[in-house]
Amino acid sequence: MKVIDKHYINGRFVPSQGRETMELISPVTEEVIGKVVLGDERDIRDAIAAAKAAFPSFSRTSIAERGQMLQRLHDAVMARVDELTDEAVQEYGSPVAASRGRTVFSAKAFLLTKEAMESFDFERVKGETKVVMEPLGVVGAITPWNANYTHICGKIAPALATGNTIVVKPSELSALQTQILAECLDAAEIPAGVINIVNGTGAVIGAEISNNPDISIISFTGSTGVGKTIARDSAATLKRLALELGGKSPNIILDDANFEEAIPRAIQIAFSNTGQACHAGTRLLIPANRLEEAKKLLVEAVSATKLGYPDDPDAALGPVVSRKQFDTIQRYIQAGIDEGAELITGGLGRAEGFEHGYFARPTVFVGVKNDMTIAREEIFGPVLSVISYETEEEAVSIANDTIYGLAAYVSSGDHERASRVASQIVAGRVLINKGVHDDPYAPFGGFKQSGIGRDSGHYGLEEFVEPKALLGFNQV
Repeated sequence: MKVIDKHYINGRFVPSQGRETMELISPVTEEVIGKVVLGDERDIRDAIAAAKAAFPSFSRTSIAERGQMLQRLHDAVMARVDELTDEAVQEYGSPVAASRGRTVFSAKAFLLTKEAMESFDFERVKGETKVVMEPLGVVGAITPWNANYTHICGKIAPALATGNTIVVKPSELSALQTQILAECLDAAEIPAGVINIVNGTGAVIGAEISNNPDISIISFTGSTGVGKTIARDSAATLKRLALELGGKSPNIILDDANFEEAIPRAIQIAFSNTGQACHAGTRLLIPANRLEEAKKLLVEAVSATKLGYPDDPDAALGPVVSRKQFDTIQRYIQAGIDEGAELITGGLGRAEGFEHGYFARPTVFVGVKNDMTIAREEIFGPVLSVISYETEEEAVSIANDTIYGLAAYVSSGDHERASRVASQIVAGRVLINKGVHDDPYAPFGGFKQSGIGRDSGHYGLEEFVEPKALLGFNQV
């Protein structure tokens, strides 16, 4: 059994000063596979101090120097891609192919950010004024468990590209994965103090990041509830915030869509990462006059989507991350039943054929009203709510009737019509006739309570700089 008892601070792996421990449980076997020693206020303050000390010199590095660092980070992660994938499979339980894809994408984040940095306007001149986009200082990054490498690399890359130093609080549920990734980052020979990683809880490590005056910006990915807490706690020091929060994304299938294509795609969208994805399209809007056809196709599509062990090459879904998450999903399924939704596949309990592991049954409800709990709240599991509508206008109204606005999906046989509907949806990203798809140059982030700020490309770099105006700079 592995014991993770060190943090990565100031270019070294140092013993944790905190002594509290937490067991790491396999979501597949439900057995203890490791233990992590959780950091305390002393650990995170040491990490912040190291990042603060490193900032003055690092902020003066050139674009070329930072580009070389980003290249080395990519290469270091790719050098251990197999180990990283194996650890993600063991600790998180997702299928091997999906885990490897996310690992490779994590490494690619450094190269994509390098490309964006090299074409980013760090200096902008208009008339006599030069505006310089300067780094903010120390970034406090707080990342979730549902794609550990992706989120850590996705925050380190733009922070470093813009000349900031960073302290990362990863999910304590992902400590085995984080350890190998930290070893990769160390191998890239980034100057000491530029990247720091401290394992620990949100109540201790996250709270210190939120309140510490030496943190200039918090980049957080996670639930809307926690995002609100961070915003509240950081207000005293007016930290900049980049918050990528929850979602209850609508997927509108219009009446002229090809249902043979759109329905299987809807299942893929809803059950992406076993439903543990902020962008998952978990509200499926179906025209009432085609609902019966859709029900049949939904059952068929779920049956064709294999739930299996991570080493099964045909598995599209795996277990959910923890007993806590499994139990949460069960409560939502029970709420759907209690509130009168019609269960057409799936339901309560562990999936058939699995004697152990947190294998939730892929579940679809129809007859869902948009005011039901399963239509309002983010479940973060393989549960799809199908809502019927009469008119295109009603579909748009239902889609927008949510506190969230992260992503949305539209399917239609008429691209112009789909685009018209997409333009009316209040969401940061709307995908037209596409399944789970990413454009790394397009901004990613939410409207309303799905967050503040954007990730990806130039949009992501903008979050980590502050404009300073030099008036009269170009006097003749």
